[in-house]
Parts: sequence; structure tokens; C-alpha cells
Amino acid sequence: MKKYKEENPIALTKTVVDGLTTKFNLSLLDEREKYFEAKVGKEITELKKYFENNTFIAYWMGKKNSGKGTYSKFMVEIFGKDRIAHVSVGDVVRSAHTDMADEDKKKELLDYLSVHYRGYISLDQAIDALLGRNTASLLPSEFILALIKREIDKTPKKIIFIDGFPRELDQVSYTLFLRDLIDYRKDPDVFIAIDIPEFVIDERMKNRVVCPECHTPRSLKLLTTPEVGYDQEKKEFYLICDNPKCNNVRMGSKEGDNAGIESIRDRLELDEKLIETVFSLHGVPKILLRNSIPTKDVNGLVDDYEITPEYSYQLNPDNSVKTIESEWIIKDDEGQDAYSLLAPAVVVSLIKQLHTLFLKDS
Repeated sequence: MKKYKEENPIALTKTVVDGLTTKFNLSLLDEREKYFEAKVGKEITELKKYFENNTFIAYWMGKKNSGKGTYSKFMVEIFGKDRIAHVSVGDVVRSAHTDMADEDKKKELLDYLSVHYRGYISLDQAIDALLGRNTASLLPSEFILALIKREIDKTPKKIIFIDGFPRELDQVSYTLFLRDLIDYRKDPDVFIAIDIPEFVIDERMKNRVVCPECHTPRSLKLLTTPEVGYDQEKKEFYLICDNPKCNNVRMGSKEGDNAGIESIRDRLELDEKLIETVFSLHGVPKILLRNSIPTKDVNGLVDDYEITPEYSYQLNPDNSVKTIESEWIIKDDEGQDAYSLLAPAVVVSLIKQLHTLFLKDS
């Protein structure tokens, strides 16, 4: 077992509340609100009060498809988009690439970068790397930092969850000074690492679907929606987004996901090295979130409805779809039988650890 896992006891994952017997449907927004209130209502109330005058910067550390975006969405859901900002570096870079195709947006981007970018290659060379015109040059970290600063400058001061940076080992040192670069000079910063078995990532990738409107991810096998449809022509089931703003749009898979983790093996190994490197740092708080619990340890730590089930579907004679839920036991990276936790249960652990970090004396 990795040292950083040994130093963070499995008990940090505990979500059970003594005397609470209510079961919540964690796929429904109103049920999740009641769930979070029941599990960590006190911590949420005290953190909200703390956030009225304080913010922080968090760096998500986790293997690809470990759930960073999902956890960020739940934090926004709980604390409000007026308090939380999720900065996906991948989205930021893609947005900058798109802006270069619009003359007005291109001018605004170049004007900003001409003031804020500093690096070892020229701005023109960095733009060529962004647009893929120069495949010999990687997009420099200094350029990515300028894009992150630009994104943060667009919004009032908030709590920031940064997803996708550091992405390389040589970028870890940049994170130690990023809060100063973006003028959040008094904000604490924290690394939040996600421990997730590769088996779970593989299954998530192979069965993932995404809403084309709100971009919320779900899974045909592991994270269904209340409404499921059936495509008679393709002879396949599909999920219907449960966000009321999306008007029952059909969710779809992303190209290449059916290949599973073998297509990203090198990336997964680097992500693991990044987590190990970050946990060796001194002077920066670290939080470890566990996606799974060995089956032998589960009693007394989490409730059964917080464990990820497996879903299958049956087409009824009237063409309606019946969803069938069953137990899902996995192998964790240590080879133990384990249960994977649903995202809200992991977020409960995050809230508890943030409360301890920022309000340990309250």
C-alpha cells in the first residue's frame, strides 16, 4: 500500500450518523439536499458562515476519470455558485483555442496574454503550440498559468477548485505559488487527492454518458438517472438527463471511452506519481478522499445506500424500461474485495475534512 494511504486511516471515510435510519435516493437533487443536511448539516452551516469572509484554493489530484468534476459540481450544489468556482484547466485551454477563431475574442485573449504571460518561449510560439501548428513544442506551464489567471480574473473572489493542474511532475512547484500569482495572497491552499481503484475507472469509462447540455456525467452501469429510454433502431438503452433545464435530453457516450483504461495507462501512472509527490510536500494541507472501502471494513463506516450498485435494464411489453439494481463488488488496487462509494458519500468525507482543516478550533 502506498505511504500516503497508510498515513490516512480508512476511518476518515466514515459517513454513518448514529440514530439516522432514513435512506436517501442520492440520484435526486431534493433527496441529496436532505442527505447532506442529515449527514453534515452542522459542518455545512459552519463552513458557509466561514466562507462569508474567507476563501481557499484547492487543487484536485486524482487519476483521469476519478470524479473531480462531479465532486466540484456537488460542492457548487451545496454551497452555491456564488461561493464556489470550478476551474477545469482542460476546459480553459479548449476555450482559448476556440477564442482564437473569433477575431474579437482573439484580440481580447492576446491583449491579456501580452500583459500576463512570461515564459521561455515567445507568445507567438506558445500560441502555435496551443493551436497545434507546432507539434514539437508542448504547451508551456507558464502559458497555462496565464490562462488560469485569466479565467479566475473573470469572476469575483471565490473558493476555487482547480482541476487539471498540476498535470506534470515539473508543474507541482508552480502550485506552491499560484495563489500569490492570482492575488489570493492570504488564502490557504490545499491539495485534495482521490484514491480510486483502477477497476472502477475502467468501468466508468466503458459505461460513461454525458449530457450534451449541462455536461453532467452519468453511467449506464453505475450512476443511472430516474428516466431511461430505449432506442428501437440501435437496440440499446440510454439515460435521460434529470436536470430540469435540459428538457429530457438524451445523454450520449464520449468517443474512445469504450476502450477503457488501457488507452490512458501512461496517464494513470503519471497521475499516481503526482499524488505521491504532492503528499511528500511540507507546509501545504492535504486531504485524501477514498472512493472504495474493503467489504470487511464497511460495517459502521457507511450506509448501504451510499455504496455504488450495478444497474441493468429490462424492456417491458409497453416499451417502458425497468431498472434493475444489484450489488457490485470490485477488486481494489490491493486485490481486496471492496465496495465503491457513490459520489455524495465521498463529498461528505470532503466536507468533514475541510471543516476539520479550517474550523478545528470551533
